Amino acid sequence: MITVNHLTVDFGKRLLFDDVSFVIGDKERVALVGKNGAGKTTLLKILAGEEQPTCGTLSKNRELTIGYLPQVMLFRDHQTLWEEAESVFANLKATKSQLDQIVQEMGTRTDHESESYLQLLNRYTELNDQLLLHSYGSYEAEIERTLLGLGFEREDFGRETSEFSGGWRMRIELAKILLARPSLLLLDEPTNHLDIESIEWLERYIQSSSVALVLVSHDQTFLDATTSRTLEIELGKLYDYKVCYSDYIALREERLETQRRAYENQQKLIADTEAFIERFRYKATKAIQVQSRIKQLEKLDLIEIEEIDRKKIHFQFPIASRSGDYPLIVEDLSKSFGDKKVFSGVSLTLHRGDKVAFLGKNGSGKTTLIRCIMGQLTDYTGTLKLGHNVSISYFSQNRAQELDPKLSIRETVDRAATGDIRTHIEDMLGAFMFGGETADKPVSVLSGGERSRLAVLLLLLCPSNFLILDEPTNHLDIRSKEVLKEAIKEFPATVILVSHDRHFLEGLVDKVYEFEKGKVLEHLGGMEEYLQKWHEKLLNETSATSNPKAQSTQNEVATLINQGKLDYLENKKTQKKIRSLKNSFQETESKVEQLEKELRLIEDEIASRKAIPAEDPIYKQHQEVAHALEQAMEKWEQLGEELQDAEQKA
Repeated sequence: MITVNHLTVDFGKRLLFDDVSFVIGDKERVALVGKNGAGKTTLLKILAGEEQPTCGTLSKNRELTIGYLPQVMLFRDHQTLWEEAESVFANLKATKSQLDQIVQEMGTRTDHESESYLQLLNRYTELNDQLLLHSYGSYEAEIERTLLGLGFEREDFGRETSEFSGGWRMRIELAKILLARPSLLLLDEPTNHLDIESIEWLERYIQSSSVALVLVSHDQTFLDATTSRTLEIELGKLYDYKVCYSDYIALREERLETQRRAYENQQKLIADTEAFIERFRYKATKAIQVQSRIKQLEKLDLIEIEEIDRKKIHFQFPIASRSGDYPLIVEDLSKSFGDKKVFSGVSLTLHRGDKVAFLGKNGSGKTTLIRCIMGQLTDYTGTLKLGHNVSISYFSQNRAQELDPKLSIRETVDRAATGDIRTHIEDMLGAFMFGGETADKPVSVLSGGERSRLAVLLLLLCPSNFLILDEPTNHLDIRSKEVLKEAIKEFPATVILVSHDRHFLEGLVDKVYEFEKGKVLEHLGGMEEYLQKWHEKLLNETSATSNPKAQSTQNEVATLINQGKLDYLENKKTQKKIRSLKNSFQETESKVEQLEKELRLIEDEIASRKAIPAEDPIYKQHQEVAHALEQAMEKWEQLGEELQDAEQKA
């Protein structure tokens, strides 16, 4: 599908990749991992054709179609959500228009035996096959299914795209990419703006489709669910692991340990050799040995050890004086924006030391409640009380983007620091991997992950006893998230977390507040218990025909069927079967050709030899290959018949 040969990307002062080669095969699901700034996004852009390498080649199949979702993109306005999604099918609609014209022309012609009429008929067949292949008759149902799966409501379909926030507009672009059905998906952090329900929908979509995938994500659970191969970028080199992310972690540690031992052994060899050279350099009787050892050192291929990339941030959130036993008490709280009610009747009490998660779809009110807690919104009804001696540190989901791009890293930290903490600025910069000359880099050149890391660092400049973190893991790499998770675990006071990262929340929170349809529901227990109950709830809603939501969905489906707009279910099933049969047929055909070639070689060998004993193994080999060929031929014929039947029924 894509072959990358000897790829090098050199930014002058920095060598990003050096002589990297790999192949992405048909239907492969690949995770692209590495620390922030390692070059993952650059590599995706090269695969998408948006950037060119310094040297090296990239070859693609002619039939390859690519759907690329970058982290940052330009959006178009002046269309509704539905119109924007429907624009994906503009070519198919043009094809349908051509087909209608051909049908109209065929109905008026009588020269059915002429060459031009046969050409017209062939063109009709070609265009009709294109429409059937893409399930044109059901594209509206496909749009609806995709938009609903990504978290949109039906009432959103008529809204202008300009009315949606950046995160929701990213979902629109993702929906368009999925609807286009490319053969290769290149996704750069697709889960950053998705809630848990939409993330799991996307997981199921990828798992059930035949699309190939190259994925950059810092969501470990999502990586494990959607990929089976891991490409790691480390210090300009690329390492290929034929396993999912969790298994890659174990294999990577084994590789690094092997590398470390090899490095230590080589260093000992170098030290011993240099000691020998120094000891006998001026002894004539040892001149030959000394020269031999010098040449040995010159030819030595030095082993590099990746200690730079194994550095970790170690930090603790500074704790302020002890707060009261109940840092937050909320009773019957309601908040509206004009006629739109965000939530109502919210009651919750946090005890000192609680670590809780706020979960729910984007726009369900999580950030609004946090703004009420922070005092940024006061026009609510009900009661909201902060406890005695509460001191809050707040990380907003836009904090990393709000940093002044004109300031350097050091200036950003220096302006935020007050009091005794100012004497430890350099130590803190070093602990967050911003030490030395790096601290003088302007914020404007930092990657998304580096900005997020800097924003977390700013939290350490003010002691608190109540942390409120709204999407703190967006753009952080997996290693940085693990360090942040450990720091939150060790924080002895109260924490509210808004996050859609399941792996990050597991083992971290002891209570979940679910925001749904204007209500806030309390779930005791950790993230694992919540997800189990949530999945059971979804299963019950889907399977129980007596459930109003399921019944409503069934009624809508029945209506669409009556309108002739839901034939895509059967079409999709048939086309999937045809694709599977074609793949099996082609694989078996290749096997037949290989076995025939192998049998011919054996027979040529037998014919070339004058006398062969009866017990010679070549006869047994001939018998085995001939039997395998016979079986393969039978399977090939059977698959051919099944494929022909399936295509006729389609």
